[in-house]
Amino acid sequence: MLPSYTVENYLKALLQAQIGLRSEDLVPMGRLAAALGVVPGTATTMVKTLAESGLVRYEPYVGVRLTPAGEKLAAMVLRRHRLIELFLVKVMGMSWTEVHDEAEHLEHAVSERLIERIDEMLGRPAVDPHGDPIPDPEGTVDRREYDTLLTCPLRARVAVSRVTDQDTSFLRFVERHDLKPGSVVEVEERDEAADSVRLRSENDREITIGARAASKVLVRAIQIAVLCLLLPVGAAAQVPTPPASTPPIGVPPDSSAPFTILDNSFLVEEAFNQERGIFQNIFGFHRDNGAWAFAFTQEWPFHSQQHQLSYTLPFSGVAGQRGFGDVMLNYRYQALTEDPGLPAFSPRLSLILPTGGTDFTYNSVGLQGNLPVSKQHGDTYFHANAGLTWYPRADAQPGISGSERVSLVTPHISGSAIYRLRPMFNLMLESVLQFEQFANPDGTKDRDAIFTFSPGARGGWNLGDQQLILGAAFPVTWVESDSSAGILLYLSYELPFRR
Repeated sequence: MLPSYTVENYLKALLQAQIGLRSEDLVPMGRLAAALGVVPGTATTMVKTLAESGLVRYEPYVGVRLTPAGEKLAAMVLRRHRLIELFLVKVMGMSWTEVHDEAEHLEHAVSERLIERIDEMLGRPAVDPHGDPIPDPEGTVDRREYDTLLTCPLRARVAVSRVTDQDTSFLRFVERHDLKPGSVVEVEERDEAADSVRLRSENDREITIGARAASKVLVRAIQIAVLCLLLPVGAAAQVPTPPASTPPIGVPPDSSAPFTILDNSFLVEEAFNQERGIFQNIFGFHRDNGAWAFAFTQEWPFHSQQHQLSYTLPFSGVAGQRGFGDVMLNYRYQALTEDPGLPAFSPRLSLILPTGGTDFTYNSVGLQGNLPVSKQHGDTYFHANAGLTWYPRADAQPGISGSERVSLVTPHISGSAIYRLRPMFNLMLESVLQFEQFANPDGTKDRDAIFTFSPGARGGWNLGDQQLILGAAFPVTWVESDSSAGILLYLSYELPFRR
């Protein structure tokens, strides 16, 4: 049987109704009929036809469920629908409140070839304008579970991920109350007697909505640890005192000359330890989408340049909450020093202590390892990192008594190119890709791919045996299909602790 307009609508409605059910559960016929706006008798007649075609499994007086063949066909309809919605918003400039009905008609008319071109043009998006996952070309649907504004922890920052009601009036209600996907809110109170939920938005606006509306807004906890990772220990800098022959700041250096500024990167760790007798103070500040992170790092050589000890003190804030983060104690070993045929290499191991406040910690001791490699080529320095962060007993719901403990592992890779425009002024391009693992409230685990691309610059002054470096960057971060832009400020002050 070739899928008709009606058949595709039934299959799509069944797929959406199955979400949240166990794999063996059937969808009641009354629920299916209500979703399609028909009487149960009409729905039963069509379901019997679908069962004869092998697209559903039907048990009289019990319910119905898609077969693997029906589920694949339904996912393709859902894929067309959600890609069309995103196309109408991104390309045609339509409001997200009005595209659902248009997509309901167009999803049955477009070819798979056109859908593939739309998918490619939009950059293979993961979600539609309402935050609903877009099935991939094989029909796989992301079945990640979310809290709602009715079930998420109180006084915890959450990001709106999905809005399940596509009705135009409800979407406009969501828009008026700053609850579109990507918005950050905090549930302050739930009043069962009044059947209402009081929220506070990221711009400190107080919002009260009904419990029914709150149940249709899906959210996920914000992991502030991601922000802190963008101010890593690797940004802790080491700058050897430049030789007396360093050319004036306005004179371009010889391309083969050593860099005057080393290991003052912001996001990508450079493979250089502190010189003996020199210690460094590093301050970093990053602000992005209403959240901010500040970190202070101090680095000391231990006996020689081969061994380096340091610590990092983080502070963070988002949605009106601020607090101390998890302290990092770091050891870095200068395994290789750079020469014409060999890069610098200095692996680092960090112990993460659960010193942060409830909103800024996994409440678990952690470990972070990183493998930085650095090599100069003319006026450009190239740096590459690979490593991971591990929390063996992280709280699935920090701050909630009795929260389940889970093991979270987040690997990362990064790279940068730093161009020497002047001896004491460099242009920078840095990028970081991490695969952040996080816990759902029920203890299950998911993972997000987070990519940051950061253009910036750094410059400074040599003040006798001291050095001052200032820098700034404008990182852009993509989490799945969402993106945000921020600003990063950097200051390093290096001086001798013995003469």
